[in-house]
Amino acid sequence: MDVQELFRQYGLWSYAITFVWTFFEGETFVLFAGFAAAQGLLNPPLLLVAAWLGSFCGDQCYFWIGRHFGLRLLERRPTWRNRVDKALTWLRRFDAGFILTFRFIYGVRNVSSFALGISGIGWKRFFALNFIAAGLWACVFVGAGYLFGHAYKHALGDLARSVQMTMLGIFAAVVIGISVTVWLRHRRDR
Repeated sequence: MDVQELFRQYGLWSYAITFVWTFFEGETFVLFAGFAAAQGLLNPPLLLVAAWLGSFCGDQCYFWIGRHFGLRLLERRPTWRNRVDKALTWLRRFDAGFILTFRFIYGVRNVSSFALGISGIGWKRFFALNFIAAGLWACVFVGAGYLFGHAYKHALGDLARSVQMTMLGIFAAVVIGISVTVWLRHRRDR
């Protein structure tokens, strides 16, 4: 069975996986999913909605955790303090602009919603700006993957299938490597 056949049989699960993956992170995954959508394996609008809602819900959850448990968690995890302080500095400096763009800033993306929960920003304001920001983020990454997928298919023609399988293998190896690294760090930080 090949990858295209797997997507045909289990394609609906791809949207649920996209939601869950973007709840936690997801740029690379969404790029590859956009690429798959360009190949006709996924529905681009459904993929966009899954990525949008996953990213939005994840950041709402981290905001809530920051709001209710943030200072206590920072006491238990002092290594987080530097990144939280950086995110709060950017919030003071750029206000709404930071909330709309933190997903695109390497190094503070994962902690920003948590830090914003600590900041005291109103939840309604964060909710509205986060919804807009998650939509922008999803459009950019699904769109980039989709455009790359079309350019790739056009440029490579018949070679596209072989290269596609190689890229899928590389992606799987990277995902497994990242997952193992995160798991090992988590165990070390306990």
